[in-house]
Amino acid sequence: MTSSNESVREDATILASGLSEFWQKRLGINFLGFYLLGSLAHDGFNRRYSDIDVALVAETGVTDADLQSMRNAALQISPDLAPKVSRFWTARGFSIGRFPPLDRLDYLDHAVALVECERINPPRPSLDDIRTYLRGAPFENWVKATDHFAAIGTLKPAEHKPFLRAFLYAARFAYSWQTGNMASNDTAIAYLHEAPPKDLDINLLDRALSIRHEAADPDDLFPDRQSLPELVNSCRQLTK
Repeated sequence: MTSSNESVREDATILASGLSEFWQKRLGINFLGFYLLGSLAHDGFNRRYSDIDVALVAETGVTDADLQSMRNAALQISPDLAPKVSRFWTARGFSIGRFPPLDRLDYLDHAVALVECERINPPRPSLDDIRTYLRGAPFENWVKATDHFAAIGTLKPAEHKPFLRAFLYAARFAYSWQTGNMASNDTAIAYLHEAPPKDLDINLLDRALSIRHEAADPDDLFPDRQSLPELVNSCRQLTK
């Protein structure tokens, strides 16, 4: 598993490097920097469950046509990995584009520059900023996902990744809510072992993390799907 995971991580990094070259050529002097975020930057990349998080900072941003051209470029570089690319982008002032507060923290604290012409450091989101963000769409979307998975009778292979994430998101949410920081699943769960929220089932999160580490099917967690609303309720108590 280790060598296979390392091979896919290397391929993912090659894809990201190719996208960096694409943006430099397409944007010219408008290009400021291109970065790895997420598990590729945190050294926690998993061949099965990780996205390929990349971030572009451009002087004046990019257009929809630019983004579509990037998608096409990704498919040409690696048809298999291109669907895993999760892109973040913004302009110099970080006032447009797709760069939510948590991912902005990831950029400030963990970003790995593939090419950087000028480092742009936006204001750091405050704890209040992070909590306002977390209690909005991220929490609502998580609740919808947990309700869905708690109610289903069969877990389809296409749902393995979002199903596992529905468990692990409890750790990421609780960690960021309490600390105002962004971290890997491993770091978040390690922190929660030391500062567990009330009624949060840490053992269940440990099991989910183990499945992620092994890139295994999450079938062993399927009988625990009705515990997902309990994870949500524990996190909801933090927000009160």
